[in-house]
Amino acid sequence: MPHRDASDLAIRLGREAEAVCRHYLSSGHRVGNYWLVGDVRNTPGRSMFVRLAGPETGGGAAGRWSDAATGEHGDLLDLIRAATGLLDFKDVAAEARRFLALPHPDPASVQTAGGGTSRRAPGSRQAARRLFAMAEPIGGTLAATYLASRAITCLSSTGALRFHPRCYYRPDVQAPTETRPAMIAAVTDLAGRQTGTHRTWLAPDGSGKAPIATPRRAMGELLGHGVRFGVADDVLAVGEGIETVLSPRQVLPGMPMLAALSAAHLAAVLFPPTLRRLYVLCDRDPAGDRARDSLLARAASLGIEAIALVPVEGDFNDDLRHRGAATLSAALKDVLHPDDRRRFLPG
Repeated sequence: MPHRDASDLAIRLGREAEAVCRHYLSSGHRVGNYWLVGDVRNTPGRSMFVRLAGPETGGGAAGRWSDAATGEHGDLLDLIRAATGLLDFKDVAAEARRFLALPHPDPASVQTAGGGTSRRAPGSRQAARRLFAMAEPIGGTLAATYLASRAITCLSSTGALRFHPRCYYRPDVQAPTETRPAMIAAVTDLAGRQTGTHRTWLAPDGSGKAPIATPRRAMGELLGHGVRFGVADDVLAVGEGIETVLSPRQVLPGMPMLAALSAAHLAAVLFPPTLRRLYVLCDRDPAGDRARDSLLARAASLGIEAIALVPVEGDFNDDLRHRGAATLSAALKDVLHPDDRRRFLPG
C-alpha cells in the first residue's frame, strides 16, 4: 500500500537524516541537532530547519522539517519531492530508495586523537556545556564592547552570557579551523538545565560581528528552549535574537525575557506553567510574522494573554540604536499591560 510504503520510507530516511540533508540541502549546515538552510529548494539561509534526531514517528520525528518563512513543513519524502521536482509518488519513492542504497558515513562518529572513533556528536549537550564552562564572565570583555556598540549597556541578569577570546570557527567541514573572539550564550530549559550554547563571533576590536559567512551558530538542543534573562513566573517577553531581546531590557530591566535565537525556534518556545501574560518581541520580516502568529495562537489556546510588541524599524535593536532609550521606553509604555507598567517600568 502506498501509505504504508511512504511511512516505511520516511522512517528509513529519518535514520539517515543528516546524510539526506547533506545530499539534497547542501547549501545548509548543521547546528546542534538541526540542519539549517534557506528553504526546501536549497537556497542559502536559516529560516528552514530539519530535525536530525528524534523518535521514528510523530511531530518530533527525525527528518521532520519546517520553514518559518513560508509555513511549509513535512517529512523527508516531501523534502526529496521538492528538491528534485518529482511529482508522482512512485518516482519520489524510487529516488528515496536510490538514495538509501548509497553508502553514508556515520555523522555521529568523530575521530579521536588515537585514530579511533567516538560516538559523541561534536554538537552535543555535553560539548555545549564544556564550551560555556571555558568562557569567562562578560564584564569588561570584547563581548561587552560589542553589546555597547549596539547601544546595550545595562547588563543586569545576563549571567547566561560569557566571552571566549579564542573560540573555534570552521567555515565548513573541509576548511581549517580558526580561532576568533566570541560572545557565548547558554541555552537552558524551563528547569534551568543547559541544553545548548550559542556563539556570536566578534570583530577583533568588538565593534561588530566578525566578517565571516555565519557569525552566529548554535550547538546542542535548542527547540523549545532559549537564552534567558531573569527568571520567568507569570510574565515573560520572548524574541528571536539576543540583541533584539536585550534592547527592551534596557528600559525594562526587571522583566524576564528569552531569546529563542531564530524565528523557527521562537514559534516553538515552551511556556512556564505559571505564565499568565506573554509579550512577543516581533521582527519586521515574513519569518518573524509567522513565528508571531503561531506563538500568539498557541498562547491563546492555553489561556495565556498574549501581546505583540512591534518595532518601528526592523527590530527593537534598530529602534534602540536609531531612536534612543527614552523613545523606546515611551513606545513600550503605551502597549504594556497597566500592571506591568507599574511593575517593570522604572520611575
